[in-house]
Amino acid sequence: MTTHHLGGVHTSTFGRLLPLSLYAQFVMHGETVRERRAIFEKHERVREREIPFHVREVLFGNFHIFPLPQICGAADKTRISAFLPAQYNSPQHCQWTATVNQDGFEITMSISCMKIALPTQYSPCVRPANRGVAVASLRGDFATLGVSVTEGEGNLPKVVLTSPSGSEADVYLYGGCITSWRLANGKDLLFVRPDAVFNKKKPIRLRSSCASGGIPHCFPQFGPGPIQQHGFARNVDWSVFDSESVEGNPGVTLELKDDSYSRSMWDFSFHALYKIILSERSLSTELIIKNTDKKPFSFTTALHTYFHASISGVKVRGLKGCKTLNKDPDPTNPLEGVEESDVVSFPGFVDCVYLDAPGELNLDNGLGDNILISNTNWSDAVLWNPHLQMEACYKDFVCVENAKIRKVQLEPDQSWTATQELRIA
Repeated sequence: MTTHHLGGVHTSTFGRLLPLSLYAQFVMHGETVRERRAIFEKHERVREREIPFHVREVLFGNFHIFPLPQICGAADKTRISAFLPAQYNSPQHCQWTATVNQDGFEITMSISCMKIALPTQYSPCVRPANRGVAVASLRGDFATLGVSVTEGEGNLPKVVLTSPSGSEADVYLYGGCITSWRLANGKDLLFVRPDAVFNKKKPIRLRSSCASGGIPHCFPQFGPGPIQQHGFARNVDWSVFDSESVEGNPGVTLELKDDSYSRSMWDFSFHALYKIILSERSLSTELIIKNTDKKPFSFTTALHTYFHASISGVKVRGLKGCKTLNKDPDPTNPLEGVEESDVVSFPGFVDCVYLDAPGELNLDNGLGDNILISNTNWSDAVLWNPHLQMEACYKDFVCVENAKIRKVQLEPDQSWTATQELRIA
């Protein structure tokens, strides 16, 4: 084992590594704040073989940049042949690319910087605001939990949860949006259209409309109002706050805090935590909103869940007797009523709020799946399908949303918590 000192970062190397002279090129930052330890396991691909190598680091600070190497050819001498300037997508995510020829290989590095909290076997996971390290993907301890971080569509960072049974869920840090819930047989129960746009200019969405997919957040406003439609939480970067194993099932917690962007439209200080746990047959979430301001605030919120479906066969049970606010035909002046049917179907355009909905609904998605949608403290439900307003894809999805339509009022230091579980019946 050898120890090297590279610009404020100590590294110990084990097994097969990139040459250390080359590694030094990519320790770009090291703000001296405190000492913490982390383990990374990276992979370089050589002629279809994966050769793991490990780097143990003592970091002086909470921010650094690390390369993602990919071997793609051969060369005859050591030289840096290309290095492109950083491309900043947001304050929490930027990218570099470089091509280096060394030791007979041409190595193309794609370097992504993002803020990620990292628990390790050496010390407990400290949880200061926006703590994190910058990496393109994380293995090691995360992998033992069934939690990994990688680059998804549009080079956006995403967390992948993998349960012991083989089910998976994808969670994009942009918007804190769950975009996929795949069973072990590969069937995806959530809907995101194949031509969805992942470019950070708007929420993860369809090219032809403002509709998104997966499970986007609506916070601090559901629907239209004083600020932008459905609030800002769905079009800002969240950070990984923690990861854990819950009875053997992988879990990750994301966090969101106020910043200049959020305050420009909603001038309050807050802290949101969003825990996601995946099991063999369920996907569970917990959302906590805390008022960290010195003055009270109120908000509305929802999880705008898009389920993969065959719309002609969709049936939702459990809403009979609920007071309804039907936004068809005029969403600005909803019609009040009471749901009289045991089974709600979708013969045309549907946009309806169900107040004081029960804690469990049953969704038959028309594709052979019955999904139990249970919650605590959401209190309301929303059913939506745009019908011919989205002619290209309305037949393939339905939205069944847990929501808080009436305002939640929080005094300073107060918090509000709500849970949701999606389970295959």
